[in-house]
Amino acid sequence: MDNNAYFTPVTLGNLSLKNRIVLPPLTRSRSSRPGNIPNDLMATYYRQRSDAGFMVTEGTQIEPRGQGYAWTPGIYTADQIQGWKKVTQAVHAKGGVIFAQLWHVGRVSHTSLQPNGAAPVGPSAIPAKGVKVFIETGKNTGKLVEPSMPRALRHEEIKNLISLYAQAARNALEAGFDGVELHSANGYLVNQFISEKSNQREDEYGGNLGNRLRFLHDVVQALANTIGADRVGVRFSPLFSTTHEPRTYLGLLEDNPHQTYIEAIKILEKIGIAYVSIAEADWDNAPTLPLDFRQDMRKTFSGCIICAGRYTVESGQKILESGLADMIAFGRNFIANPDLPSRIKHSWPLNPLDESTLFGGGAKGYTDYPAYKQA
Repeated sequence: MDNNAYFTPVTLGNLSLKNRIVLPPLTRSRSSRPGNIPNDLMATYYRQRSDAGFMVTEGTQIEPRGQGYAWTPGIYTADQIQGWKKVTQAVHAKGGVIFAQLWHVGRVSHTSLQPNGAAPVGPSAIPAKGVKVFIETGKNTGKLVEPSMPRALRHEEIKNLISLYAQAARNALEAGFDGVELHSANGYLVNQFISEKSNQREDEYGGNLGNRLRFLHDVVQALANTIGADRVGVRFSPLFSTTHEPRTYLGLLEDNPHQTYIEAIKILEKIGIAYVSIAEADWDNAPTLPLDFRQDMRKTFSGCIICAGRYTVESGQKILESGLADMIAFGRNFIANPDLPSRIKHSWPLNPLDESTLFGGGAKGYTDYPAYKQA
C-alpha cells in the first residue's frame, strides 16, 4: 500500500512538520517521586519516538489539585520544569517537535492525591461515576479506587485557575516546549465545565451552552495571550451514542454533542489556535464519529485537525486522503513501536503491545521496545 499521504508537507501554526504521524498524549506514570518530576527515563522514551511529525506529552498537571493518578508528572515547580528540559532537549536534538499537554483532572481525583487530603474540585459538587482513579499504597504500589466527592469551585477560584493555566504555559516554554495542548477531553476539568452532566452552576460559568463554554474560552484566550495562539492546541473527546453507560474517562455524553463541540470549535477558530485534536471512542464496538460532524468540523476550523482513535495505517490513510483530518495520532502502536514512522513508510510489521506495562514501573514496556531490524 502507498502510504505517501502520511509524508506530504503539513504546517501546524508556524511549524513545518516532517510527517503527519502524531504521538498523542499517553499517560505512562513514570515520573520521579517525590515531586512528580520528569526524568532521564522519560527523556529516553520521547527521544525514541521523535521521528513523529508531532508529539504531545502525557498529561502534566498544572497544579497539585490537578492530579488524579499517582506518579503522573507536573509542570508547576522549578524541579518539574528542569525535568521537562531533559525531555525537550532530547527531542529537539533529533529534530522533533513537542507540545506539553496541560492537565487538570478536576473532580476525577481522590482525597489522598489532594493537598492536605482536601476534596477534589469541579464546577459542581457532582461525583464522577464510571471511572477509577489510581492512588499510591506503598513504594511503587497502588490501586484503583472510586473518585472522592468533589466540592464546587468558588467564582474567584475559577479566575485563579485560568491564571494557573497561563502560568503553566509560561513554564512549558521555559522548559523548551514548542507549545501547549489544553486537555479538554476525557471527562476532566475543562470537559466538566462544558458538560451539562457535570456543570450545574448558576453563575456565568454554568447554565446555557454559551456559559458552559466560557471556561474553555477564558482558558484558551489566556493561553493565546501568554504564548501566542499559534502555539496552542485543544483536545476534545466528543461521544455521540453508546449502548453502554458512558465511561467518564472517555468523555461525557451530551444530549447534543454535535452542537456542543461545533460551538466549542467556533470559539477556537475565532481565537486562532493552531490545531484541534479529537480523541475518538476506542473501545470494542464503540460509536464512530459521524461523517456530518467531521464535515462540519472541517468547515468550521481552518487550523490543523488531528484525529486519534483505533486507527490502522490504512484507515488513517483514508481519513487523510478525504481531507477531513490533517494528521493521524497512533497511541498503542506508538508505545510498542518507537520507530513507527519508518514502519509506516516501509510497510514493516509492528511490535505487539504489552498492556501489563502501560502504567508505572521502569524501562520494561516503556523504553525497551525494539526498532525494526531488516534482515
